[in-house]
Amino acid sequence: MYSAIARNKRNTWFILIGFVLVLGLIGLLAGWLAGNNWWITAFILVFAAGYATFQYFVADREALAMAGAIPVSQAEAPRYYRLVENLCITTGTPMPKLYVVEDPAPNAFATGRKPEEAAITVTTGLFETMTDRELEGVLGHELGHIRNYDIRVTLIVFGLVVAIGILADFFLRIAFFGGRGRGNGQAQLLFMIFGIVAAIVAPLLAGVVQAAISRQREYLADATSAMTTRDPDGLASALAKLQEYGRPLQKANTSMAHLWIANPLRPGGLARLFSTHPPIPDRIARLQKMGGEF
Repeated sequence: MYSAIARNKRNTWFILIGFVLVLGLIGLLAGWLAGNNWWITAFILVFAAGYATFQYFVADREALAMAGAIPVSQAEAPRYYRLVENLCITTGTPMPKLYVVEDPAPNAFATGRKPEEAAITVTTGLFETMTDRELEGVLGHELGHIRNYDIRVTLIVFGLVVAIGILADFFLRIAFFGGRGRGNGQAQLLFMIFGIVAAIVAPLLAGVVQAAISRQREYLADATSAMTTRDPDGLASALAKLQEYGRPLQKANTSMAHLWIANPLRPGGLARLFSTHPPIPDRIARLQKMGGEF
């Protein structure tokens, strides 16, 4: 676990630095193609550095807002609060903020830059579907993401995926609404090409990056939950219910799909190809094997 935590902290900076460098190269190419208009390069570099820093601090609140999460207190959700509090006492983890999403689809996710500033969000469908034992397994999984610093890396990826979409929109707006002037038609065409390509490639790139980063973290969080609750069969039973009763979220968003414990998107060819989650039967098999070793 400690090596995973150290790796996640390193990966946060590698992803941020790589994002700035890649967008810087795109900026150089865009400036050169637009007739050595290096203000484009400067804008993209400043945007990349500024947005990466911005997302590092606000991506958790952005994700909660996009999910439609509502904060709840101990009095409003005593069952929820009690289970999380017991897990936090067991692991010595700071108590996270608790949120609920009004949605019949059973699901959950964790956010935050570090354990001291973390939050756990569950859907109302999860409460209705799970027993206390199963719900404890799911919450232990989300607390595992917090303890392993998975939430920092996944939030950074979420923020940078959103940034790609913003840049695509920026290029398209310049192409359609750019000022008139000598040689401006060629630049507008190039911006339009950049925008269209980015708009097409962004979802594919997001899926590849999210899937590569997310799948192993789900296995690790499952194992962390099993070690915390000493009941891997409880989480295995919860995952079986997620597979049986799972459905797309009403406010599903591709850019934050990797945050949820189960895939929140409507299944399809591309969804399976770029799935951010390992197959639930594989996760259940691993947990059942762990159960036989306790």
